[in-house]
Amino acid sequence: MTASLEVVETTVTARRPLDVAMTLHPLQRGKGDPCHRRAVDGSIWRTSVQPSGPVTYRLTQSDRHTVHCQAWGEGARELADGLNRLVGEQDECEDFAPEHPILAEAHRRFPHLRLGRTDRVLEALVPAILEQRVHGIAAFASWRRLVWKFGTPAPGPAPDGMRVPPTAHVWRRVPSWEFHRANVDPGRARTIVRCAQVADRLEKIVDLSPEEATRRLMSIPGVGIWTAAEVSQRALGDADALSVGDYHLASMVGWSLLGKPLDDAEMVTYLEPVRPHRYRAVRLLLVSGNAIKPKFGPRTPVVDHSWH
Repeated sequence: MTASLEVVETTVTARRPLDVAMTLHPLQRGKGDPCHRRAVDGSIWRTSVQPSGPVTYRLTQSDRHTVHCQAWGEGARELADGLNRLVGEQDECEDFAPEHPILAEAHRRFPHLRLGRTDRVLEALVPAILEQRVHGIAAFASWRRLVWKFGTPAPGPAPDGMRVPPTAHVWRRVPSWEFHRANVDPGRARTIVRCAQVADRLEKIVDLSPEEATRRLMSIPGVGIWTAAEVSQRALGDADALSVGDYHLASMVGWSLLGKPLDDAEMVTYLEPVRPHRYRAVRLLLVSGNAIKPKFGPRTPVVDHSWH
């Protein structure tokens, strides 16, 4: 653990039930993510870079309505000020009334499912780019290596091994051979550097409508509709951000709700009635255990770019 700093403590009392571990789960990039840790006592530890500086924060939940946050570092106060958004207290779903019995039952069983927002665009964008067109195992390994190499130690009493993700300034200067060593092909590496170069502009999309935010993201070469959706889900808490182009998603939605596979276009059409909650519907399928995707072929191979 690093040296102790002054702690900023904040408590959120939610109007509706919530589950902070469930809400923050999409932020974790694999089990070995150095920026996310689930402790044996059930607390969630995370790191971030706020505009005011790095922060380590620990979230605990005493009941379905109360979340307590302890934060350390220069960004502690800023993180605490956005805690309501982070844990999904501002997520509104009163107009979500799915007709499909599987979704309706999942919504009834998981009233505590919330979609939080980090308001940190680049922190969602870089790992999403790493996950483009590759196996998740490989993308998570690349993320770990790059954060370990170019991140900084987590401030405060963080669990051993936790790191703060690199800033835009650092991402802009990662050498091409370091991306190569992290098994990141030149195309994804160039996209990360390109996004880091305009990070100040990208961070401002948190104040825009979801449609305009997506347009701004997709104006960056190398950022397509899938990547933009993955960022909108996490940084903006966009309940409608559907990851079109995902290798498994359309098939999973089809098998889970219709008993047959769908392609992307068919999935978009089929989920139109639940707009603007298409991502919420997908999350409900996943957390409820109703997500189905039969395995008819071999596992997608993990491609190693580091030795080419």
